[in-house]
Amino acid sequence: MSRTKIVLAGEGGQGVQSIAKILVEAGYEAGKQVLYIPNFGVEQRGGVSIAFCQIADEKIGEPRFAKGNIIIMLSDRAIDRCTTYVDENSTVVYDTSVCTKKPEVKCKEIIGVDANRIANEQLSARVFNIIILGVLLEATKVLELSDIKNAMEKALGKKFDAKPELRELNYKALEMGMGLINAKVEA
Repeated sequence: MSRTKIVLAGEGGQGVQSIAKILVEAGYEAGKQVLYIPNFGVEQRGGVSIAFCQIADEKIGEPRFAKGNIIIMLSDRAIDRCTTYVDENSTVVYDTSVCTKKPEVKCKEIIGVDANRIANEQLSARVFNIIILGVLLEATKVLELSDIKNAMEKALGKKFDAKPELRELNYKALEMGMGLINAKVEA
C-alpha cells in the first residue's frame, strides 16, 4: 500500500493548517484516501500549529502515526516539537530564513529552503505557505500539480475571482516552492 505520512509544523499564523486543508482536498479530489488531524498549540495565537496528513491509495487503517515520511518544520519551536516524528526513513524540510538552527536528527535527508525570505523579497509574505505547499508537492510527488491547483481554486477561488492577480501570485509561489526542493539539498 502506498501511504504518505506528512507532518507540517510552524507557528500560529504561518498557514500550516491552510496548507494541510488544500493538500487533503487535492488528494480527495484525485481519488485518494486522505486523513487530516489538526493540532494547535496551547496558546491561542502564536503557538506551534501542527497538521498531520495522510494520503494513500488504499483505506487508511490508523489515524495516528508515530513517524512521518516527510516533516516540514517552519520555526525553531516546530523543530523542538517535531523531532519525535522523524526516523531514518524520513525527509525533513526546514525554513533556513525562519529557523535559527538546523534540525539535528537522524533521517534520510534534510532539506533547507529559504521560503520565507523568498516570499517577502520576491512575492508577498501572504504566499509563504503556498511556497511551502510547492516544496511539499515536489518533495513527495504524492499528487499532481493540477490536483493542487484545482484544490487551490476550490479554497481560494472567490478571492481569485475578486482579485485575479492573486491567482497568478499564488501559482507563481507554488511553482517557486517546487523549484526550491531541487535547488537546496543538504545532508
